[in-house]
Amino acid sequence: MFRKLCILLLISSLAFSQKTIKLYPSAAPGSENWNWKESEIKTPDGNTISYNVVEPTLSIYLPDKNKATGTAMLVAPGGAFHILSMDSEGHQVAKMLQSKGVAAFVLKYRVVQLKTTNPFAELSEKMKDFKKLDEENAPVIELAIKDAQTALKHIRDNATEYDINTDRVGMMGFSAGGTLTLGAFYASSKETKPNFIAPIYPYVPAVDYLKNIPREKYPIFIALADNDNLGFAPANAQLYLDWHNAGQAAEMHIYEKGLHGFGMNKNKIPTDTWHERLTDWMKLQGYLKKKYPNQWEIGKTDDQLEAEAKKNAERERRDWTNLGRYREANAKIGAPKSGKTRVVLTGDSITDGWAYASPDFFEINNYVGRGISGQTSPQTLLRFRQDVIDLKPKLVVINIGINDIAENTGDYMPEFTLGNYRSMIEIAKANKIKVILASVLPAYSFPWRPEIKDIPTKVIALNEGIKKLADEYGVSYLDYFNTLKDGRNGLSKEMAEDGVHPTKACYAIMEKMVKAAIDKELARK
Repeated sequence: MFRKLCILLLISSLAFSQKTIKLYPSAAPGSENWNWKESEIKTPDGNTISYNVVEPTLSIYLPDKNKATGTAMLVAPGGAFHILSMDSEGHQVAKMLQSKGVAAFVLKYRVVQLKTTNPFAELSEKMKDFKKLDEENAPVIELAIKDAQTALKHIRDNATEYDINTDRVGMMGFSAGGTLTLGAFYASSKETKPNFIAPIYPYVPAVDYLKNIPREKYPIFIALADNDNLGFAPANAQLYLDWHNAGQAAEMHIYEKGLHGFGMNKNKIPTDTWHERLTDWMKLQGYLKKKYPNQWEIGKTDDQLEAEAKKNAERERRDWTNLGRYREANAKIGAPKSGKTRVVLTGDSITDGWAYASPDFFEINNYVGRGISGQTSPQTLLRFRQDVIDLKPKLVVINIGINDIAENTGDYMPEFTLGNYRSMIEIAKANKIKVILASVLPAYSFPWRPEIKDIPTKVIALNEGIKKLADEYGVSYLDYFNTLKDGRNGLSKEMAEDGVHPTKACYAIMEKMVKAAIDKELARK
């Protein structure tokens, strides 16, 4: 049994990486007497190379909850057990996996000591004699395997914190990292054995234990180039055949070109997309199914969701503003009945979801919902005549802008968004329609765009601009923001489970606010 790991936070502000932790609470077992210091250099293409690693670490990349699959992947960079290619075979891979909903963990494991400050030249000289290199690597490989086992155990022991399933923990590695992946798989008990593996252009040693493939399901994915300049293709082909003949789920991609060590580098050849084949395979194995699907995704197969996505993409190509969404409904609704005062609420998913969540509220008050999920202010402006003016309402409530900040249809430019507001106000006034400008709701982060930063600051500034427009044009301003915000100027779980889209409790508050604002505005002469 490995000791409970002491998690030491080293870095908490790295983009995309939540934190980096030490694998061991003190000196790594087996190398307590190593007294040299870890070093790193940058290659001309910007790749970070670490060497003389004494203290193993894990860099952790957790996906946003709305993408989370419950699958984890330990990533082992390569470098002949002498150096570690930390970016193209580590962090860049982790970010790719994170974007697919996989919790990724980059392992910096112990390697052989290098005596000079030129690790490439020193390693290149050693690689002239692979037999001697294997002998030198052997004792350190044992330590590296222990590092991988410790990391895998840590991931499973902290499954709740990382929001992953303990039976969906994989391991992948590149070159020596692929060898480490195979070594960790074969040397481990079930507690530390990965559930699936993906060795990428690994060095496959000529050892008998590689033939001992378990009967339980352990899928494997292999990728490398036929012109691998280290000559690894034949041994990898045999590795695939052994797994295939054992009845395991096995997939292999041998690219004609790519040499050794292509990693996440872009070389304008098919190896540039090897990682897409990996994620296709992971999807086939069921490792990329969302753990928390959106309501509209529940009960649908991947094929159905893909078909819908393609349909939406084609619709967006032909109808960017989605005029087709309400065209039939608008024709059916006709002009307001005599003595009835119609009010249209237009905007994005906040309004779109509201009409579905509270249909009685809209029907009783003769309110018409014309929100479209994901839309930005230019899209709302372009359909303003069809979805607002032509319905001949007495009043329109405009609530748009959060997706402008999320950059759903391009760079966010506050002046452009406010200009679209200005146009909608002027069009409404020209048609003798009263206007209420609703503030953008609070939001702290976007589940679908985690890279967007400083959202509360942007929302507050946009709302200030919207309020100024309301004052300039003499129309009403409805301040949802200051009523609904939490301590972070976002929305609490009670108000929005995902931090953006209101719950029924939130809509209940908004309903009281909007009805009071509408009644007051309609009563004004």
